[in-house]
Amino acid sequence: MHEDDKGDEQRAATGLTPSGADQEFLTLERELTVLLRRARANQGEMAREVHPDLESAAYGLLVRLDECGGQRATELAAYIGVGKATMSRQLRALEELGLIAREPDPADGRAWLVALTDEGRRRVGTVREARRGRYVSQLAHWPRPEVAELARLLHQLNGVMEK
Repeated sequence: MHEDDKGDEQRAATGLTPSGADQEFLTLERELTVLLRRARANQGEMAREVHPDLESAAYGLLVRLDECGGQRATELAAYIGVGKATMSRQLRALEELGLIAREPDPADGRAWLVALTDEGRRRVGTVREARRGRYVSQLAHWPRPEVAELARLLHQLNGVMEK
């Protein structure tokens, strides 16, 4: 047997590529790259459906507020992973569009909570319902347990990446 053939056999047995990387992690990286690229494009579309002037990045803020209710700007910034200045700019734009409002924090009168307005809640709800409908349509041929498993694995991945 030729020396190079031994190396190929060893790499195949261990699951390593010629560069020494695990094939599973290369495949994961490629698939996540595709998923994230598509997710960014979809987020921009959904943001424009909420309001034509809405920035793509702000859509995630609206979803968070829809799911969790009023939050402090610092909590939102930490969740999204941006600085206070960026968060202030995004919140100001959302407020100008009439999608959010600031209200005093009942737990601390010096602080403010950011919450969806009725109009913001209506618009976000409409877009999220349409998005769920697209998922149902696109994944209709998947068995429900596999959809649940995908959701579980993505939740687990998000938890690891949050740290």
